[in-house]
Amino acid sequence: MSESTPTVVLVHGAFADGSSFNGVIERLQAQGVPVVAAANPLRGISIDSAHIAAVLNQTPGPVLAVGHSYGGAVITNAAAQADNVVGLVFVAAFAPDEGEALGEAEAGSKDSVLNSALVPHRYPTANGDTAVEFTIDPAKLHDAFAADLPAEQTALVAATQRPVAELAFSEPTGAPAWRRLPSWAVVPTGDKAAGTDVLRSMAERAGAAITELDGSHVIMVSQPQAVTDVILQAIAATRKSAPVAAHR
Repeated sequence: MSESTPTVVLVHGAFADGSSFNGVIERLQAQGVPVVAAANPLRGISIDSAHIAAVLNQTPGPVLAVGHSYGGAVITNAAAQADNVVGLVFVAAFAPDEGEALGEAEAGSKDSVLNSALVPHRYPTANGDTAVEFTIDPAKLHDAFAADLPAEQTALVAATQRPVAELAFSEPTGAPAWRRLPSWAVVPTGDKAAGTDVLRSMAERAGAAITELDGSHVIMVSQPQAVTDVILQAIAATRKSAPVAAHR
């Protein structure tokens, strides 16, 4: 890839870390694409978006921001605070509008069963109080989160999951970057976590180029090549439009 190729910054979602993109990273690196898997704190929209915006702003050259699940809400906010982002890719990801909270958006889903699988915990905050965070019940993780992964791999996902703060679902989002940036979306048809219906509706509203794939919420784990193909499509399109994007 040439110097004009954007760096792909991957932002994982709730209950996960950057390794959830390992299959995609391997394939992008094989194509010579510069890639960074950013660490998403999972502490709430404003905290996480500020952190990821700092990552984007300190990444040299143009950036293609890719978010999975809750990571889509984070890049929606973070990319609005970074002038070098040339496009967004939503992988089984939320693309909320200004003022929306993910919990409210999820409430209307007919496909999502995630709420019934969540286990609340309390964690200490800086002011000496406590707040709520969630993990997924390991016994329910396969059906609610990763139905197209083998049992052994699902067990690993359950054991290594990272808790997400309740603020991720209740804090309203800011002005969305998808209003000014070209977007792509991978929508799994069997997503029982975010909900296929919610993902499809948000992607359509964002004007994203949508690719639907048969699979679960962790489509980048089960079908890394298909997800990589969409990212490569976005790279090709943003490289062609780079002179226009530079004048936004």
